[in-house]
Amino acid sequence: MMDEIPVGISETRAMLRSGRSSVVEHVQSVLTAIHKVDSELGAFVSVASDTALRDAELADQCIRALGLEAWRDWPLRGVAVSVKDLIQTRDLPTRRGSLLPNPRPRVDAPAVARLRAAGAIVVGKTTTSEYGWCGSTKSRLGPATRNPWNPERSAGGSSGGAAAAVSAGLCAAALGTDGAGSIRIPASFCGVVGFKPSFGTVPYVPACADRLAHAGPITRSVRDVIELMPILAGPHACDPDSALRVIDLAGPCEPSSLRIGWLVFPGTSAEVHQAGAAVRDALRAQGHRVESMDVPFPDPHPALVDLIAASEAADTTPEQEELCDPGRLAVVRYGRTVSGAAVLRAEAVRLALRTTMRSIMASYDLLAMATVPIEPFDVDAIGPPWAAEPEDLAWTAWTPTTYPFNLTGQPAISLPAGLSSAGLPIGVQLVGPFGGDKLVLSTALQVEAQLEPLPAVPDRVLEG
Repeated sequence: MMDEIPVGISETRAMLRSGRSSVVEHVQSVLTAIHKVDSELGAFVSVASDTALRDAELADQCIRALGLEAWRDWPLRGVAVSVKDLIQTRDLPTRRGSLLPNPRPRVDAPAVARLRAAGAIVVGKTTTSEYGWCGSTKSRLGPATRNPWNPERSAGGSSGGAAAAVSAGLCAAALGTDGAGSIRIPASFCGVVGFKPSFGTVPYVPACADRLAHAGPITRSVRDVIELMPILAGPHACDPDSALRVIDLAGPCEPSSLRIGWLVFPGTSAEVHQAGAAVRDALRAQGHRVESMDVPFPDPHPALVDLIAASEAADTTPEQEELCDPGRLAVVRYGRTVSGAAVLRAEAVRLALRTTMRSIMASYDLLAMATVPIEPFDVDAIGPPWAAEPEDLAWTAWTPTTYPFNLTGQPAISLPAGLSSAGLPIGVQLVGPFGGDKLVLSTALQVEAQLEPLPAVPDRVLEG
């Protein structure tokens, strides 16, 4: 959309290294673009104008002193990134999509600190639903984020602001979170790349007791995800799950002759199903064997609902209800009825699903499927009409392709596969075995190279 702003990490770095722009000039152009268009788009809940320009000036000072050496240990020097409003930052308030006060310290979460340490410049916090409770960005803080491809449609969620910002060219990369599909859903809806790494690969601080949430990047390309992951990954003392396994992410591998299971979930629309044909062809062109298979597990949605609802209830007291999002409050009230025995039954479902998927991944290197079975719904909705009432406890049931892999902790990436007849992006998801992040990313890189890139995002969202 914003043709004067480089849209990727390598393009930004090349521009800055060549001297075609200073970091201050680049960051100022990003901030100008945000202020120009975001009143219509709604991707940002706050913008770091002063601190971003201060950091840009410091970056320029380093470049003047060190020349090209300024990028040797700081590969993201001058790259504009955004941070989802669920993730703590030191210089911008973290409101978590809520009117409720946030008592957490104003310090950078580990993933944010690592981006800054690599030279990235945080230009703002992106919109989310309250506490990320649903697959849209609707909250009491403001209007829902609009889809850059059609302003009447949702950008998805709960990292919808992050995906819309990247899609609209308002930052080179965004840091999101994913508890049931919250990176991959908006990546699919907005025509960008979203990666949920293996659970614990990127430290999530404060850690979530339900052990569903992953932190990960949203970018315009798989190559940019591959560059970001070694920066983001690694143990941190405040997230004990991040120390369970150190995953090798250095550089892509060259996967060949993989056995890939292709899944079609119930409720997948004809257009979404058709878009997958190009990805199947791309995988086969790389010498991989793609086999159609039935969904190999029962829908774990009831267990997911009990785990999420119990967690939300534990986070919210009756005294806080007045400030809560009404939809999330319905989930909280249900969560107060979930017994300890029900939570343990849900955990048993999770264990059974992990066992099943371990068996499946012993036979298949990867699984592939549509990221989301449907096209983007109305901008003011939390889901399609049949799942739009929180009291029905179906608020996540419309995306059965994403949440199973939060329960198992497996790595999964969504990449654009094409456009529907209505001109809306459709994503395809690759899922690997736990710890198989490099294989997922390297195969996604192969697929991306085979596919036609999406055309430019229409300008109609930005005309206002």
